[in-house]
Amino acid sequence: MKKNRHQQDVEADTLRPEYDLSRLVQAGERGKYHKALRQGYTRVVQHKDGTEEITHFRPLPGTVHLDPDVRAYFPDSESVNAALRGLIALIPARQRAARKQKEKETPRA
Repeated sequence: MKKNRHQQDVEADTLRPEYDLSRLVQAGERGKYHKALRQGYTRVVQHKDGTEEITHFRPLPGTVHLDPDVRAYFPDSESVNAALRGLIALIPARQRAARKQKEKETPRA
């Protein structure tokens, strides 16, 4: 059987008054680095033996990033593709044919 232990008194805040962190909280910017991460980034890991492991992360070709408000309505690839196909169907046939012709003429990298 467990004994009911009363919560011990928590020690009072010991942070010195000269360490004012209030301005740091105000200066914080949410999502500060998200644009840079979308472009790709490099990770460097330094090992104890002095060697470095460098890994480059780049977005895959054709990667599309959805903003959080859009992601709420389109949680997966299938829903996004279905919505876009619906929009494509609304484009007049002449514009679709011109678009397909342009894609055939331009070689992909």
